[in-house]
Amino acid sequence: MSTVANDTVARVFYTGKFEDGEIFDTNQGGEPLTFLVGHKKMISGFEEELMGASIGDERTFKLAPNRAYGERDESMFQVVDKSVFGTAMPIEVGMSSYAQTEGGGMTMFTITKIDGDQVTVDFNHVMAGKTLEFSVEVVDVREATKDEVAHGHVHGPGGVQHQVSKADSCGPGCGCN
Repeated sequence: MSTVANDTVARVFYTGKFEDGEIFDTNQGGEPLTFLVGHKKMISGFEEELMGASIGDERTFKLAPNRAYGERDESMFQVVDKSVFGTAMPIEVGMSSYAQTEGGGMTMFTITKIDGDQVTVDFNHVMAGKTLEFSVEVVDVREATKDEVAHGHVHGPGGVQHQVSKADSCGPGCGCN
């Protein structure tokens, strides 16, 4: 019987709660979450707590911020001119959106204050600084294929289907499709 370990594919049902008991995410009643273990697809503490689990195992655990989304970092706040948001959509405190990074990637931010033409944005993850509690049931574990390990993601049901051109999937020479 397979157990959750690096380079396995785990399928789980989970419920995530804040310390006050409020549920922030669950897939109960839906499809299991499928992920490649040990390839930074999940927060580190989540994977660590599942290591060694077998099909049918249920685990409940708390993750301090350092094992989840990190502590809040005050240097991640920036004040920008309101004009950078354009006029197409009104902005308001609490609104979240995405900005393009210098490297071409995307990062999420939340507007925390509007003072005239000055807007304070917070680039911390919305879950930063929070202790999280998870209840998880392992419903399947299997060894990852060599291709899955090489590509860094799960193929097939619950993973990448690769029904797109090779240029849109793993990259040049991937051969997934």
